[in-house]
Amino acid sequence: MQISPIDFAILVLYLAGITLFGAHFRRGQKSLRDYFLGGRTAPWWALACSIVATETSTLTIIGTPGIAFGGNLGFLQLVLGYLVARVILCVVLIPQYFFQGEFYTAYQLLGKRFGARIKSAAAVVFLGTRALAEGVRIAAIGKVVSVAFGTGDRISILIVTLLTLFYTFEGGMRAVIWTDVVQLALYLSGSTAAFFLLLHKIPGGWSEVTQAAALAGGKLRVFDFTFSLARSYTFWSGILGGTFLTMASHGTDQTMVQRLLAARNERDSKTALLASGVIIFVQFSLFLVIGVMLFAYAQRSGFPVPAGDADRIFPEFIVREMPRGLAGIVLASIFAVAMSNASGSLNSLASSSMIDLGGARSGDAGREGSEAAAESLRRSRWMTVVWGVVLGSLGLLPWGPVLEAGLTIASITGGAMLGVFLLGTWNRWANETGALAGFVSGLATVIVIALKLHSYVAWTWYVLIGTAVTFAVGSLVSMMAKSSTQTANS
Repeated sequence: MQISPIDFAILVLYLAGITLFGAHFRRGQKSLRDYFLGGRTAPWWALACSIVATETSTLTIIGTPGIAFGGNLGFLQLVLGYLVARVILCVVLIPQYFFQGEFYTAYQLLGKRFGARIKSAAAVVFLGTRALAEGVRIAAIGKVVSVAFGTGDRISILIVTLLTLFYTFEGGMRAVIWTDVVQLALYLSGSTAAFFLLLHKIPGGWSEVTQAAALAGGKLRVFDFTFSLARSYTFWSGILGGTFLTMASHGTDQTMVQRLLAARNERDSKTALLASGVIIFVQFSLFLVIGVMLFAYAQRSGFPVPAGDADRIFPEFIVREMPRGLAGIVLASIFAVAMSNASGSLNSLASSSMIDLGGARSGDAGREGSEAAAESLRRSRWMTVVWGVVLGSLGLLPWGPVLEAGLTIASITGGAMLGVFLLGTWNRWANETGALAGFVSGLATVIVIALKLHSYVAWTWYVLIGTAVTFAVGSLVSMMAKSSTQTANS
């Protein structure tokens, strides 16, 4: 074990405390409305924190500094697209979720618009995508633990999965939201402390950072106005790709939409989403700058990159250079984010499995105290256990650079998902046949690009391409199906 006994004690106390805190929210649960939406009692600011904590993940905390360590601040261009997408979602999709009635999942909206087949298809794609993406996130915490303790990734993955599964099984969505609030405060405080410690340890402070960045070829550069489909981080791929990526993740992915649906009303949902954008921009800026500072520190001190893996550079700094006590707090914050993401994914995977595929009816599930509600609640808890086993298993698989791996997985399916939602919202003539054709076409197109043309088209363009193909094919097939029906009836 490389960390001190004090830091180890802090980490253990935090893990035990946050697990018991989350499990505490089991009290008062009587229906799926309580388990999957938290009874729609959370205030907007708590939901904003939960959105940020879910969007952040361990991938962000260790992967973002790693990107800046090996490159520059260009990733921030993608974050600008995240902000634009939030405004669009407040106008386009959030009103649909609240106008159509109370939904438990994003895909109930598709079911109401197009029918059960497209709802089931979207739910299946979500379940596969979210499971794979969360597997990458759980693998990321393994890197942190292997640096901190010198143990294998498998042990750490088992610990994180079991603890998270316990309080999610017990506390449901209320536990997810309120543990997110605690974890956001903790990891932002810890990361800020790391920033100032790095600044103190670098001789010459910020001027030394800027000098090292300049000598390395402009590591503090943010904007690149080159238009290239092959490059991941340019202004155009950031604004366009980031906008479509976030519209897909925050507007159609059940893990994020579930938080928006848990708001007391439409106004709170929009406020939470917009407020989260401000926080997300600040924190991505912080993590990227930390990556550049780690580069400058390594240049001057010979600080090693563990196994040549840039994703491990920040955890290595925490363990080696942070004072006792503070290192334990920062490590706890990284664990906290991992548990936060896993808990949200477990709850959303269970909700989609139960509502979209398992036949649980939200109307029956909402009648507190009824026998049907109690049975649905019991089944939902055990569905959470099933997905816990799946996520833990996927976390054992080898992945590449964790942040880009997670975002790439989400981008492959995000375009088809967003395209079919926009088809149902913007094209009133669209029908189920067209929606299914567009969905399959958009998904197949991006899969082919990811497998065969990834050297020519960067992952940041995947969602935009998938959305365009889905919407175009869906509109065309709907029009053809309508014409055929009119011809047959004439």
